[in-house]
Amino acid sequence: MVENKSFLKYVPIFAELDDETHNSIRELGKIKKFERGSTILMEHESGSALFVIVRGKVKVYRESDDGREVILSIMCESDFFGEMAILDGLSRSANVTAIEDSEIFIIQRTDFLNLLSLHPEVSIALLQELTTRLRSADMQIKSLSLKDTEGKVATVILQLAEDMGKVKESCVEIEKLPYQHDLANMAGTSRETISRMLHIFTKRGLIEIDGNKLRILNYQKFKEKFE
Repeated sequence: MVENKSFLKYVPIFAELDDETHNSIRELGKIKKFERGSTILMEHESGSALFVIVRGKVKVYRESDDGREVILSIMCESDFFGEMAILDGLSRSANVTAIEDSEIFIIQRTDFLNLLSLHPEVSIALLQELTTRLRSADMQIKSLSLKDTEGKVATVILQLAEDMGKVKESCVEIEKLPYQHDLANMAGTSRETISRMLHIFTKRGLIEIDGNKLRILNYQKFKEKFE
């Protein structure tokens, strides 16, 4: 049983369920701790469970033929992963590694599929979330294939703002900005290029960087400029 009894309320696919159902789901699953750098999932493994992040942060990535890491997304508290293999019964499509000490709630495939049959609203919410992720993937593909370096780096910033940003008036603040080599792997470029572009965006007054925090000073303007 998971000690943090309220975390399911903030998971998009479970948010509309009542407290009694949340209690039942918590009883079905278990929590597992992963230290920073630990592998949670490996590509091509069989998919037998759904994973929900209770605390911490993970990166979802694949490796190219030449061994280069390509980060598909960075996920944090209340995000979930592993749903594709749960639904189609095929192997995992990517690797997942903890980039902070993390606590992950794990629910087995059979239990999750039973839950979908009992609560159709979870299926609808799951479809909505999958659609959002598909749109994000389309944007990432477009960025990597069509945009110049500036556009690629800006797209990564927008993706992080969407996934983990906090709105403060017209600004969006990204706390615990990923390391520059991770940003480079998301943008398909080098760490040096990331450093240079962040400096350029700062000089233009588009962003501010304070330690490991990044602020988009006018989010709507930044979004219109680079989408």
